Amino acid sequence: MLIRVKAATLNDLFSEATVALTTVMYGDCRDAGIRRRITLEAADSDELLQEFLSEVLYISEAENIVFCGAQVRTDGRHLSATLTGEDFDPGRHNTGTEVKGISYSGLSIREEGENYAVELLFDV
Repeated sequence: MLIRVKAATLNDLFSEATVALTTVMYGDCRDAGIRRRITLEAADSDELLQEFLSEVLYISEAENIVFCGAQVRTDGRHLSATLTGEDFDPGRHNTGTEVKGISYSGLSIREEGENYAVELLFDV
């Protein structure tokens, strides 16, 4: 499944990519006070985004959490994020599509005018 994400800043692009991933997986979500922190480093922003979304996917599945948002701070090589969300509820979160992984193939963050954009390939 190919998803296009666009945002005004690199921080917002990472945040919006998180929301796109979890919306595909679970549908609607609300912030119920659950918080998780993630810190990562990578060689470049493309690798960092792929690793970040893979970590979000892993935590979500391992801990049965649906993330609604992410406050991200990144310089393109280092990332610090706080994820917010709620416990998985099979009655509410059954409208999505299972995502097995985040493909690195074709992942390339680029500037488009005053915005950042990326196309993400979710392995379903």
